[in-house]
Amino acid sequence: MSARTFRVGTRGSLLARTQTGQMLAALADANPGVSFDEQVIRTSGDQDRREVLGAFVREIQHALLEGTVDFGVHSLKDLPTAPVPGLVIAAMPRRQDPRDLLIAAGPLASLPAGAVIGAGSLRRCHQMRLLRPDLAFKPLVGNVDTRLAKLSAGRYDGIILAAAALARLGLDGAIAQGSLEREGRTLAVQALTPDELLPAPGQGVLALECREDRADVRETLGRVEDAGSRIAATCERALLSALGGGCRTPVGAYATVEGAALTLHGFYASEDGSRTARASATGPADEPEALGALVALELQRGLDASARPR
Repeated sequence: MSARTFRVGTRGSLLARTQTGQMLAALADANPGVSFDEQVIRTSGDQDRREVLGAFVREIQHALLEGTVDFGVHSLKDLPTAPVPGLVIAAMPRRQDPRDLLIAAGPLASLPAGAVIGAGSLRRCHQMRLLRPDLAFKPLVGNVDTRLAKLSAGRYDGIILAAAALARLGLDGAIAQGSLEREGRTLAVQALTPDELLPAPGQGVLALECREDRADVRETLGRVEDAGSRIAATCERALLSALGGGCRTPVGAYATVEGAALTLHGFYASEDGSRTARASATGPADEPEALGALVALELQRGLDASARPR
């Protein structure tokens, strides 16, 4: 009897193909006798080089619904919180490092006033301004190599990247050592703690998505599920959903599970960053959506209060 083969849809970027390859290796280990065929799907986000909300996942989801691939591998933070009818996230493997990194000539405290920091989201910009209001923050787009190239070309004095992205590209040693060699320069790599900069909801988590009616695929993917990662990510995404946000909304969230307890820390800002709020709470680990909604309510109250005249 021939081995069963499942087709996986992935974006064509280096990071997407690398993390898909790593995920397929884990799936092969967890499913002896099953093979996987990688199919690169060129997305509109790749074609026009713009970071359009959901552009990185729409074509893969379309391929799933059409049956041209059996499952897709996404960075969870790129997935809209609203579910797509007929599709399901069948597995969330163990979360990688959720932190953000500052890559610059030196650590944050040593950067001179006016130094230009490239950041790919308002969430990063607004939180960084709370740490160093004397710095300048400018938009940063492109894949990891493109962003590092812009730093090397002197367009920025520092940039912020997700630690998970560097780790998946085999640069986790740079995170551990706190330095990165790039085109003859030694750059400082500073991991920013959640107390300093809360990550995007679901950052560091991969989502394996398939059709809801494909029990065989769901069973195969479910063998790499990590319960703690799903609980934490579900809580963080519930917060984002309650605030009516998407991947561009200035919202940060980080949840941790300790036994039966779940703790969520959240950040919310107005679009211009003039008002910000932080909130946190602890609740039962089996009620992640409720905790996310609770912290979202506290964040909204905090933001509204900051708008009132004193």
